[in-house]
Amino acid sequence: MTSAPDRIEHLLRQGIQQQIYPGAVWATGNADGISHSGSSGLLDPHDPAHPTTRDTVFDIASLTKITAVWSAIGLLWQQQRLSLDDPLAALIPDLAGYPLAPVTVRQLLTHTAGVPLRANLKSLYGTDPHHIRMGVLHEALHRPPGQAVEYTDRAALILGFLAEHLTGTPLDQLAQSCMWQPIGMTDTRFGPLPAELLDRCAPTEHDDETGWHLKGTAHDFSARLLGGVCGIAGVFSTMPDLAAFLRHILQPTIGTGISAAWVQESLQIQTGHLQPARGLFWHPAPGTDPTDCVYVHYGFTGTGIWISLKQGRWAILLTNKLYYGRDRQPLTEIRNAFCALAFA
Repeated sequence: MTSAPDRIEHLLRQGIQQQIYPGAVWATGNADGISHSGSSGLLDPHDPAHPTTRDTVFDIASLTKITAVWSAIGLLWQQQRLSLDDPLAALIPDLAGYPLAPVTVRQLLTHTAGVPLRANLKSLYGTDPHHIRMGVLHEALHRPPGQAVEYTDRAALILGFLAEHLTGTPLDQLAQSCMWQPIGMTDTRFGPLPAELLDRCAPTEHDDETGWHLKGTAHDFSARLLGGVCGIAGVFSTMPDLAAFLRHILQPTIGTGISAAWVQESLQIQTGHLQPARGLFWHPAPGTDPTDCVYVHYGFTGTGIWISLKQGRWAILLTNKLYYGRDRQPLTEIRNAFCALAFA
């Protein structure tokens, strides 16, 4: 019988042949580290001299929400500098009287806050980061808090602003000093990337302004508008760094990074009868047995991380799917098949 790692390799090579993504890196593991890993394809289909490797740097897009924002909020929760049911006005007094005032940290983490779903920050607030921040924090809600689960980037953007407000530290510096550096995530950082990392960075979306595929610069327009650093997106990382991160989640180091209590709080359903079910920024992986408690978070560029506390296992899939366009369904099928093999 063909082993699960061989079947994963075959699955990901099929995705390359079907031009779902130019290259892919994957790994599975547990609290002891990486069990199996592999890489396939090219950084750029027009550059056959540069294959994708385990150290390829990817724009991890919305995994920023986990590696930076979820981690930062978890640290503040551990330090009792915030409670999940604190209204934002209790943490940022300047919000008193504004629509966001009664919204809680928990509602933002579960996407039940009722904040706007999609909006062009530039068209609403211009290009000045301070004006954007004030505009986002003072804007009207899409619906009353607690009524529905609706995924929105705004939740992470607001929580990133909250972490910066409570610590007096920019989000990139906070994530680097309190999480990434202590657990050895040496290649993880917000973009734009320095020159020494560009050669092994996978390009993403075609940029009409330059005529080139973005490489080392965040694909997300909001992140670029805010100088590369925000709660929505903007982080670049590698498979080994994300493996260190997931290993830490399964077995937190005392005094370093996030706590086991925060992990347990996050990887359970927090949305009651509302659907789709959500933990704190994580959500149950589609197609998995609920008793296995496999949770996942995806990135728009073609990335994903999965973890199961019950099984004591994790999985990583990194691709630069966005190189070929924004059609999500082909990658969704790859992701679901990958998850089934990784947690079989």
